[in-house]
Amino acid sequence: MLPSPFHLPRPHHAERDGYTLPRRAALKIGGLGLLGLSLPRLWAAEEAQQQAAAVAQAAAIKARAKSVIFLFQFGGPTHIDTFDMKPHAPEGIRGQHRPIATAVPGVSCCEQLPNVAKVLDRVTQIRSLHHEMKNHNPAAYYALTGSAPPLDDIRLRDTPELFPTYGSLVDALSPVNKDLPTFVALPHVIRDGAITPGQHASFLGKKHDPLLVREDPNSDSFKLPELSLPEGLSLERLENRREIQKLIERQTRTQEFSAQARGAGEYYERAIALLHSPKVREAFNIAAESKATRDRYGRTTYGQSCLLARRLVESGVKFVTVYFSDSIGGQSTTSGGWDTHGFNNTRMYPILQKHHLPLTDVTLPALLGDLDERGLLDETLVVWMGEFGRTPKINDNISRDHWPQCYTVLLAGGGAKRGFVYGASDKNGAYPDRDGVRPEDLSATMFQLLGIDPATEVRDFAGRPLPIAAGKTIHGIIA
Repeated sequence: MLPSPFHLPRPHHAERDGYTLPRRAALKIGGLGLLGLSLPRLWAAEEAQQQAAAVAQAAAIKARAKSVIFLFQFGGPTHIDTFDMKPHAPEGIRGQHRPIATAVPGVSCCEQLPNVAKVLDRVTQIRSLHHEMKNHNPAAYYALTGSAPPLDDIRLRDTPELFPTYGSLVDALSPVNKDLPTFVALPHVIRDGAITPGQHASFLGKKHDPLLVREDPNSDSFKLPELSLPEGLSLERLENRREIQKLIERQTRTQEFSAQARGAGEYYERAIALLHSPKVREAFNIAAESKATRDRYGRTTYGQSCLLARRLVESGVKFVTVYFSDSIGGQSTTSGGWDTHGFNNTRMYPILQKHHLPLTDVTLPALLGDLDERGLLDETLVVWMGEFGRTPKINDNISRDHWPQCYTVLLAGGGAKRGFVYGASDKNGAYPDRDGVRPEDLSATMFQLLGIDPATEVRDFAGRPLPIAAGKTIHGIIA
């Protein structure tokens, strides 16, 4: 059974899951039972009280951002060949591309990112993010949750004990109205062999999972499956089925004893609410965008996913995660994530030149420019990051290996400074030289900008209190 994340730890004698209730507590509850308050109802009431307190605590600070678009660059972008170039480093460290000037005086980026260079005056670059996880799945889990994984092992598996993803925490602590989902993820479930942990609500319960969109927004036949009823099933019949399910749950007392079952039921309720909502249908109607706007973002799955993310935050969705790719990458030069190990013994790594950089140079400037032109950038925090960077030293296979010791992430809008560089790497881009930042600090900063106190606590799988962010807010990047 999954305990509520907001629930206080129960006494070790509690008569539940094989424990024995102390006699005094049993007498007290027995008396309350005469008033119609059973033990499960008391626990449910306590859960509701704890959740209300957590929500109140989360709303205690001023929000700078109304929403977040989290662009996750799975595979590990090379900081040396994008935003933290080291043109004066020795051969074997500096990349094959030249740096070019940007809209920020004295700040350069890769010559294959000329359009990105024009919008860096809207961006904060953090050039000193670092941690210790060298495998994709543990490092990606760290990036998607701000919580360090229990081990740095490619075999790390998704379990209920692991921490929830950012959007699920936002859904639990600062949900939007029932007409819209709080948290949407698209268009992939990412994996490196096994499914990467950190993509859903974990111990918070299924009701806080993202509305997951697996359809391709770049397809002419794009539609949201959750908004399409099975053939022969009307909305009235669906609602009737839910009422029958509720009756069965009451009769079997499933709702009182199983948080997991409650979460599934509430997820079902939300799906019905979304079916009723014209606002949701309109938000996902990407076909309403002009041809010029769609072309501006690029007619790619990633480009149209970013356009859909803009439509969603414009409609009021609070957290949207867009995955760059479903995998770390392989030997294709036209698809895949930022890992370059598949191109051994080649002239550098052609996927970077043919896919990663051109796609980024189209889509990222389009998103930032579109948000800014619509007056949305100041209230929308855009985060561009991967799970780690790449080694400064090029290996014997003319590639760069995984490098979590220092890499670059980008933040734009939502209260972050414009045209700003925070932190610095050393002369070879290997380690932070000043103002080192850890994923926990980035997590705390995102929550702070959303108006959620990073010290807010949730209860984990074992009932232990945990802060939603264990790091410190990076006040130096806040405008």
